[in-house]
Order: sequence, then structure tokens, then C-alpha cells
Amino acid sequence: MRKHKGKVRVVLALLMVAIGVVHFVAPAGFVKIVPKALPEPELLVYVSGFFEIAGGVGLLVPKVQRAAAWGLVALYVAVFPANINMAVNNIQVGGVVIPEAALWLRLPFQAVLIAVAVWLARPDAPPQRVASA
Repeated sequence: MRKHKGKVRVVLALLMVAIGVVHFVAPAGFVKIVPKALPEPELLVYVSGFFEIAGGVGLLVPKVQRAAAWGLVALYVAVFPANINMAVNNIQVGGVVIPEAALWLRLPFQAVLIAVAVWLARPDAPPQRVASA
């Protein structure tokens, strides 16, 4: 499993950096899904984009990759209300109609991201040595 961890780390890092960049290049869709109860939606989108980029880059830096993974866990929890808001209010973004069922089905994906980040945050177990007779 350890050999796959590096590949998963790189894929998640690239995904997070790409999504973070989109927060700055095209923030309108993200602003649209921020719950109305939260202040300064555009600022929140930029802040979350910054931390997505920072977390993605951090996953690639050995000295901070565990901290970056835990930071991404916190980020996934923090942005979850926006994903719920999108599903509850059937908010469409980007001119592409997403079926309402798909908005609801994507919510559990957040749990998958959290699980992957927790897995990346955990230290690898030392290799098992076979006892010689």
C-alpha cells in the first residue's frame, strides 16, 4: 500500500492546486454556492483557493506533507457547507446543468477526500522484518 501512497499524494496535490487556481481564475461559481449566512463570499472563495493551493503544494514537500494533509482535512470540512448548499438549493454553476441527484451524490465524495487526506497524514508503518530461525 505504501507504494501507492506516493502516487495518490501526487494526484491529490495536482487536483488541489488545479482547483485552487480555478478559485482565482473563475470565482463566480464558487461564490454562488457559499451559504448566504456566511459573510464575504468572494473573500471566502479566495481564502479556500489559497489553502487548496497551499495544501496541494504542501503534499509534495516531505517536511510538511503530513501537516498539509491534515490541513486539507480541515479544508474539506470547512467547505462542506457550500457543497450542501449547492445540493439543497439545486444551485447550477458554469452553464452546465447538473442533475439534482448528482449534486446529492457528490456529497459523499467529500468523505472520500477526507479519508484519503487522513491516510496521507498518517505515518507509514515501518516495514515488517521476517524473523530468521
